[in-house]
Amino acid sequence: MLPTENRLRRREDFATAVRRGRRAGRPLLVVHLRSGATDPHAPGESAPPTRAGFVVSKAVGGAVVRNQVKRRLRHLMRERLTELPPGSLVVVRALPGAGDADHAQLARDLDAALQRLLGGGTR
Repeated sequence: MLPTENRLRRREDFATAVRRGRRAGRPLLVVHLRSGATDPHAPGESAPPTRAGFVVSKAVGGAVVRNQVKRRLRHLMRERLTELPPGSLVVVRALPGAGDADHAQLARDLDAALQRLLGGGTR
């Protein structure tokens, strides 16, 4: 589970990450990253926390499958929060194949997308 301060909840924050951030697509998911974005809702903190949100549509599967995918992605993202710049906004959108994928496949795609967004990957 992601800590409360690392959860992306507001619609405007999702929109900011998707519209103004960079995107990396993989076969199972698409990751949107807005690096070092300042949080207009936070009090005058020096370094706002990195926040992540997840979009899992009905195309992924039924309610049980969607919730399972969200739980897996939250767990994977929690382990990777320290790699991202402070104040970043991350939106992970699961694609239809994510419902049939196992934990290791989701981890590979998430790692590859984050590596590409952080400048470690090639096009």
